[in-house]
Amino acid sequence: MNPQIKDNAASGNSAIRYLYLFTVFFLTLTGFGQMPIFKRYYIADIPGLGWLAQFYVTHYIHYLGAIIFLALVAYLAVDFLILKRKKVHLTRSGYLRGAIFIGILASGVILVIRNLEGTPFSSAFIITMDLMHLGLVMMFLMASVFCLVTGKRWVMPKMNREGNEL
Repeated sequence: MNPQIKDNAASGNSAIRYLYLFTVFFLTLTGFGQMPIFKRYYIADIPGLGWLAQFYVTHYIHYLGAIIFLALVAYLAVDFLILKRKKVHLTRSGYLRGAIFIGILASGVILVIRNLEGTPFSSAFIITMDLMHLGLVMMFLMASVFCLVTGKRWVMPKMNREGNEL
């Protein structure tokens, strides 16, 4: 393989990786900002962090982050399905994190619908969705940290019968 092409591919992947990490960081930060913990524990009193105590600011940043995150995931899914599926396969940790992400996505969509006018959801259902969303996010973060520490990847190269990459 041409080393210059490999370097270009790696730089593209690192840009996507940093965008992913940045987006997950802001989604986590603004998601917790939806709860009044930053004001309650005086984190918002730290200079420059006062915006964390403003519900609508964190709410809209969370929605913007979710849009970016969904676009990034859609790009990566299409890239995998069209270009990389014949060369790599999802690992068990990839399937696990993907399943957790689908749960986060489903609960998040329901919570967005809840914010629309005239939705018929009961209070108990909304509380369940809030707790489910928070719990799945915590599971996703813990699984991601575990996979980062142990070196488990989303995908692995497919091998032929001789043990060489395809």
